[in-house]
Amino acid sequence: MLENIKNHRGLWVVAGLALLLAFWPSLVPRFYVYLVSLMLVTGLLATSLNLVLGFGGLYQFHHAVFYGVGAYGAALMIKWSGLSPWWGLLVGPLAAALLSLVIGIICVRLSQLYYGMLQISLGSLVWAIVFRWYSFTGGDDGIHGIAVPGAIASVSGAYWFTLAVTAACLLVMYLVINSPFGRVLMATRDNSERAEMIGVHLIGHQLIALVIAGFFGGVAGVLFVVVEGSVFPDMMFWTLSLEILVMCLLGGWFTFMGPMLGAAMMVGLRTVVGIYTEYWTLVLGVILMLLIFFLPQGVLGFIGAKRTPAMAHSRRED
Repeated sequence: MLENIKNHRGLWVVAGLALLLAFWPSLVPRFYVYLVSLMLVTGLLATSLNLVLGFGGLYQFHHAVFYGVGAYGAALMIKWSGLSPWWGLLVGPLAAALLSLVIGIICVRLSQLYYGMLQISLGSLVWAIVFRWYSFTGGDDGIHGIAVPGAIASVSGAYWFTLAVTAACLLVMYLVINSPFGRVLMATRDNSERAEMIGVHLIGHQLIALVIAGFFGGVAGVLFVVVEGSVFPDMMFWTLSLEILVMCLLGGWFTFMGPMLGAAMMVGLRTVVGIYTEYWTLVLGVILMLLIFFLPQGVLGFIGAKRTPAMAHSRRED
């Protein structure tokens, strides 16, 4: 019985974290409620990237463009359509998924490195359009004061909405990864030539994964609009894509919850470091170097590697 408890320690940790998040707004000041909301948004974005990067083996180097398109899709729908803001929140992820399909069709036939380079170019083109189209997107000023639905307009309302949507999205992505489709996707990552030889439609599986990842990246963008009430072109600039990539590497890009952990660590560290210095990018570079040298598998990957031999040894003793 004790061994079963040890083996399910991860479930106890998740249950404890869920309980803490459920009571978070009543335990801390509003700033920390906002901060955790931002961690959830960023963690969802990083997890959507990891769906195609860690589990699909695709070099998605400019994933932030789908984050920005989701946010701008919602903001522009709310600003220009005159319809209920809820429609805008639905349009954002669909716009991101459509863009992901278009970019995927153009890039997916290329090899991994060339795929990543072309995707950066196309993503930068989308950023340039948003940055320069002042009459429609607001240009480099962005869009501010977005009228989100009243039920989620407060800090607490935005937190609860973000928590619920993030949990639902994580559940769906977990089911996708552990489905037959997800297993085939990981097979294409490990050995694409052998997967094709046994009849797997490589490009079809990769395109579906890209659309799914783009959709959930767009959901993260919509949640950013809910939390911040504004959008700006920097949301889809390539430097943010680099930060998201580092989040996946930091938490563990071959684990499901690793990107969530990496995002929480990055957002928290950026907040703390920003109090003392403006050189956040220098700190990011140091973190990346230490990560490459000491934790190439990420934090959760390192913990998992340590636990597996220990669990195997325990089973042998039993």
